[in-house]
Amino acid sequence: MKEYDIAFEAFEVPADGLLGGVEGQGFKQLMQTFEGARIQTAARAVGVARRAFELGLAYALERVQFGQPIIGFPRISDKLAVMLAETVMVRELTYFSAREKDKGLRCDIEAGMAKLLAARVAFANADLALQIHGGNGYAQEFEISRVFCDARILNIFEGAAEIQAQVIGRGLLRTA
Repeated sequence: MKEYDIAFEAFEVPADGLLGGVEGQGFKQLMQTFEGARIQTAARAVGVARRAFELGLAYALERVQFGQPIIGFPRISDKLAVMLAETVMVRELTYFSAREKDKGLRCDIEAGMAKLLAARVAFANADLALQIHGGNGYAQEFEISRVFCDARILNIFEGAAEIQAQVIGRGLLRTA
């Protein structure tokens, strides 16, 4: 991903070019887009979590150690079981938040929870899959090395994990 700086000096925009159509409401309007953006990031995280699981499973089925595929070792199969269970959990939470958004309901808490947990699961799954790959997990020839990097940024996009926790906490106080 590339990032660029852009700046304008003495640049005038005509009144009909005002985004959102109401002066002074830009921040409020921007914040309203975060529900959808956080749900989208949660969905991406679910995909990354699923891919990490698939890569870990495929490697565990292929890699033979001591005369058997490593999936037969409890510490490997246990990792895969947790990865799958947590992926399903965050997928369902993400679906739930998306359904709430589709109904036109306020869903900042649900979107925040989905994004927070899905990003954590994506990173945890990538870490576990990398562990299953052993030293090969760091080699660029193995897809898991890229998935691991992809998983890390999900905790930052659309508000860091700490921000998600703050959104959820404030929302819970508001509804209490």
